[in-house]
Amino acid sequence: MNQLVIGKYISLKRKQKNMTQEQLAEKLGVSNKTISKWETGKCMPDYSIVKNLCDELEITVAELFDGETSGEKSVRVYDEEQFLDLLRRTQELEKQKNTLYGVVLIVMGIAMQALSYAVGGSDMKDFISGVLLGMSIAVMLIGVYVVGKSLSGK
Repeated sequence: MNQLVIGKYISLKRKQKNMTQEQLAEKLGVSNKTISKWETGKCMPDYSIVKNLCDELEITVAELFDGETSGEKSVRVYDEEQFLDLLRRTQELEKQKNTLYGVVLIVMGIAMQALSYAVGGSDMKDFISGVLLGMSIAVMLIGVYVVGKSLSGK
């Protein structure tokens, strides 16, 4: 799946139907910025909206993922449901990966905080302890942000 090829195909089919990004976005219940991101290859449509997108553009899911119109004699060994299921699974795994990154950052922050309490006793050690404490708080906040963003689905 080449996001750039798919994006160009979405743009081509939308223009062939004489639709603006705003009009397509309104029909799909998304923003025109989302359509723009798809068409520039910055992201892929969510699996939950692919079928509606294909219906609006009057294309098949296979054509969308191929980035081109299928010939009449082309043979497919998979169906649209398999495509949509694969896309759903891929997007779920990506979400889980991002959540895991956030959890790892939080754990690293806790470990750095514990280390900062273990260091101390002289001016230099107190300085290092303070730096570790500050870094631990920053890392934990970034981890919380990443987990929150991943769980919110944005």
